[in-house]
Amino acid sequence: MTAVPAVALARERASLPDPQPCVLLKLGEVVLKGRNRQQFERMLQNNIRLAVAGLGVGVRLWQRDGVLVLNPPAGAGPAESARAADLIAGRMRSVMGVARVCRAVRVAKDARAAAEAAGELASGRPGPFAVKARRRDKRFPMSSAELAALIGSRIQELHGNPVNLREPAFTIHAEVDQSEIFVYVDGHAGQGGLPVGMSGRGMVLLSGGIDSPVAAYRMMRRGLYCGFVHFSGMPLTGPESVYKAYALARRLDEFQRGSRLFVVAFGRAQQQLASAGSGRLQVVAQRRLMLRTAQVLARRLRAEALVTGDSLGQVSSQTLANLAALDEAVQLPILRPLVGLDKSEIMAEARRIGTFEVSQLPDQDCCSLLLPRQVETRARVADLRRIEARLDIGELAEHLAAGAQEYRVAPETVTARPAPARA
Repeated sequence: MTAVPAVALARERASLPDPQPCVLLKLGEVVLKGRNRQQFERMLQNNIRLAVAGLGVGVRLWQRDGVLVLNPPAGAGPAESARAADLIAGRMRSVMGVARVCRAVRVAKDARAAAEAAGELASGRPGPFAVKARRRDKRFPMSSAELAALIGSRIQELHGNPVNLREPAFTIHAEVDQSEIFVYVDGHAGQGGLPVGMSGRGMVLLSGGIDSPVAAYRMMRRGLYCGFVHFSGMPLTGPESVYKAYALARRLDEFQRGSRLFVVAFGRAQQQLASAGSGRLQVVAQRRLMLRTAQVLARRLRAEALVTGDSLGQVSSQTLANLAALDEAVQLPILRPLVGLDKSEIMAEARRIGTFEVSQLPDQDCCSLLLPRQVETRARVADLRRIEARLDIGELAEHLAAGAQEYRVAPETVTARPAPARA
C-alpha cells in the first residue's frame, strides 16, 4: 500500500473520465480522540496495510476528516479495478477501528456526473429508494438537498423506482469532497472499536470452548493485540484440542494478523497437583498454575495483561472467591471481558464472529481431567499456597513455559467473504 502525494491526487481527481471504484472507510471511536488522535489513525493505517497485504492487489490510501479512502492501483482496467475494490471492501470489514465500510465509486466534482453514477448503481435494484447527500466541501454550488433531488430525479427517470424516505429498500449516498464526489449504495457495518495494538498487548488463555475466543475478540475491539496460549491434556489426551485451538486462533487472526499460539502440555502437571493433595482445590490450583505459566510466556510478547473467558458464577470454579484466588497467583492484571455476560449472550457472539462451530467440535479438554467429585467454591489462598509449596510452583511454571510449542498462525485463504458485522 502506498500513500499518494496530495498534488498527484488532485491532478488525477480533476480529470476522472469515468466512475472509479474505491472503498470509503468511516471511522468511529477514533474521531473522538483528542490530541493523540493522529496516533490512533497511524495505527489504523498500519493495520489496514497488514490486512490487505495478502490480497494480491495494490492499494493507495488517503485520509479526510473521519474518512479513509482506499483506491485500487492506477492504470488497472474497469473489471480489474472493480474486483480489487470488492476484495478490499470485504477485508476491511474485519479491521478493528473501522465503523462502516462503503464500496463506492468516485466521479468528477460535478452534480450530473454524480447523478449518472447513482443511476448506474440503482440499476437492477427493485423497490423504493432514498438519497442522502452530504457536502464535506461547503463551497460546492448546490446544497445537499438540491443534489439529492437531482440524483433522485435521475434515478426515477432511468428506472422508475418510487421514493420512500422512511422505509427505502436501498439508499444512494453522495458525498462531495474536495475534488470529487463519492457515490455508493448503503454500506456495511465494520467492527468499530479501536485499532488493534493501540492498547498494548495481552496473552489470552485460549481453551477449546466457547468463552475464551469471544473474550479475545472483545479485547481486540478495545485495541489489545493478543497472543494465545492453549493448555492441552497431553500426554494424557490426544492432540484434538490443539487442532481446535489453532483453528480458533486462525479465525481470530482475521481481526489482527500475525498471531502466535503457544501450546503447553499440561497433563503431567495436573497429575502432580493431584498427587500433592489438591483434592477439592484441584480445579482452582491448576488454573493458578495456568496463569503463572501464561505470565511467563507473556514476557516473550511483551504482554502487559492476561485475558480469560471467565463469567461470574457460570461454573463452580468462577465464584467471586475463586476469581480472587486466581488474581492473587500472578502480578499481571487479568482482564475478564465476559464477566457480566450469561451463556446465551456469549454463544450468540461466538456464532456471529464465526468461532462457535469450531468450539463445538469434540475434544478432550484438559480441565475435565482429574476432576474431584466436588469443586471448592470458596478457595482460600493459604490452602492453595500450601499445595503449591510442595511442588515449587514457580519452577514448575517456568518449566512448562520453556517446553511450550510455538505456532505462527497462517492467515486464511483470501476470499471475498465479508467478516461478521457488528450488530
